[in-house]
Parts: sequence; structure tokens; C-alpha cells
Amino acid sequence: MISDFFSDLKILDLSSVLAGPSVGTYFAEMGAKVLKLEHPVHGDVTRTWRLPSETDPTLISSYFSAVNFGKEYRKFDLSDTSRKVELHDLIRNADLLLSNFKKGDAEKFGLTDNELKAIKPNLIHGKISGFGSDNDRVAYDLILQAETGFMSLNGDENSLPTKMPVALIDVLAAHHLKEGLLIALLKKEKTGQGSILEVSLYDAAVASLMNQASAYLMNGVVGKRIGSKHPNIAPYGELFLTKDKEYVTFAIGSDQHFKLLCKVLDIIELIDDVRYCNNPQRVIHRVELFEQLNEKVVLFDSSVLLDKLHLLHVPCGIVNHLDRVLNQPSAHRLILEEKINEQNTKRIRSMIVQWK
Repeated sequence: MISDFFSDLKILDLSSVLAGPSVGTYFAEMGAKVLKLEHPVHGDVTRTWRLPSETDPTLISSYFSAVNFGKEYRKFDLSDTSRKVELHDLIRNADLLLSNFKKGDAEKFGLTDNELKAIKPNLIHGKISGFGSDNDRVAYDLILQAETGFMSLNGDENSLPTKMPVALIDVLAAHHLKEGLLIALLKKEKTGQGSILEVSLYDAAVASLMNQASAYLMNGVVGKRIGSKHPNIAPYGELFLTKDKEYVTFAIGSDQHFKLLCKVLDIIELIDDVRYCNNPQRVIHRVELFEQLNEKVVLFDSSVLLDKLHLLHVPCGIVNHLDRVLNQPSAHRLILEEKINEQNTKRIRSMIVQWK
């Protein structure tokens, strides 16, 4: 079973908030033994990030639960010199160390790269920083979304720059670090050598700009807020209201998809219209195209329209709220439950690859 793949792996998790802890959870899902150390007074700050409905301070917050699973939790002050021997023993007993220290903390705790090598030469150390280990700025996902262009791209034409509703930069950085750590584990298996890896939230964010970055680097085009629409494809992301008052959207990535959409909507005259005959033309004339499609979509109930399009393999979907998403059977298999301090907690698993 893949859930037991890393049953011999021991991880010491000194990280907090989202990115680092989610990496520890990823390995815990595959059977690794993860020990998370938290300050005896302050703990992981996400324990205090409560919804208004989470009024009992003795209970685990849903935010903390989201990225902590399968771990042992221990109160430990890293700056307590009287516990240095104990800390060093924990490091020697670990195969992998996770941290997201602020600049200067590694020196304060006696956990610099050289000091860790002296404690355990073949340790794998995965580090997450905000703007790089030499920068002392405090970094939260919001700040990274703001400074790396994501907020400027997110929102509709008339909105202010908008943060995405999940800590996406933390999630992206965590994935980058997971990939690096898996390579480091393979390297250690082959050579016996440890590794020191660092991922910054800034680098992870900029690296994830993808086509928006290339549009500027190659053509000087600065992306702007266009709602859910795609700058290179049409129709793609426009929202259409159906007869039963549901919003649906289409991802028409090819001319064949467009032809099939027009046939289902009984508007085949658009297929040969020079304004819509190919994707570049549809992008140029997307406003007029939206109006013509919208007049037809509103005549259909959402289930009828989507069923017809699904049968023809035309990419389309309904805009669901989270309650509808998480109550679907297809989402149920991704939910992990665990008791922490006798409290039932739930989160979405991070190891989602299906092994056969």
C-alpha cells in the first residue's frame, strides 16, 4: 500500500502555518512518522486562526487541521539551551527536517546549515522562506499574491486587485519542496548523502505565472483582470445563466468544441461566421459571441445542457458552492479524518495520486 511507503521515514517538523506543515502531512499520509515541535506558549499560530463559529478555544481550529495530519505534537522551546541535547537527539533520530525560520532564527536556535551537518551529516533539511533566506521580511501568502502579480490578474474588469480565497502561494511552494525532498531521498538512497533544500514563496509564485509570464516576456503584454475569462481562448470562463438559474461555463479549447457547442445550442450559423471561425477571431470578438451564446443558454436547464455537452466531450461545468462540492461522492474519497486530542478533525488529503 502506498500509505505505508514511507513507514521507516522519520521527520522532525519545526515549521508552522501552511506550507511547511502541509509537507509534513504529505509524508504522514504515506506512513512517515512525523514529530511536530511547537512553542509551549504560542504553538503554531494557525491554532488561533478560528472561524467566528469556532468559539471554543480548547478545540483544534479547522485551519490547523487542514495541513496537520498523522503527526505527534510536542511542546518544545527551540531557544531553551537546557534542552539542546534533547533537540540534537531528535535531529539525529530524524531522516528529514522541515523548517520555515525567519532570518536569524537558525543562528539563535543553533540550527544553521553547518551546525546541522555537524549533528547529522546525512540529514535532509527542507527549508521554506518568504523572499529567500537572506531577506528578513515577514511573508504571508497575501503579501506574495500582491507582490508577484497574482492579485493584479485576479478579479473582474471593474474590481480591485483580489486575493485568491486559498493560500495558493503556500500551496505551490509546498509542492515545489515536496518534489525536491523526493529527489533528495532518492539521492540519499543512491549515495548516502544528505541535502539542504530551500524553496522561497517568492520564487514559487513567480515560477507559477506560466503563460502570463511568457505573454509579457515574449510580447510585452501585461496581463489584466478579465474575470474568469482566458486571455488566449474564447469562449472560456464566461459565465452563462441557465433557465433554472444556475451558472455554467465552457472551456472551448478547439474549433471542433465550438462547432459542437453551436450544434447543441441550435445556433449553427455561428460556425461559418468569419468572426468566430477560429479561436483567434473568437478572442477578438468574444463580447459579441458571449451575447449570442447567452441568448441560447438561458433556454436550457443546466442539467439538460451539460448532459448533452458531456456526451459530446465538450468541456463544460456548473459553478458549485463548496457545500455541493464536498457532499459529492467523488469528493468523499479525498477526505481524511483523524482524532486530535479526542476531537474529530477533517481535511482533504494531499496524496491524491491513484496507484495501481
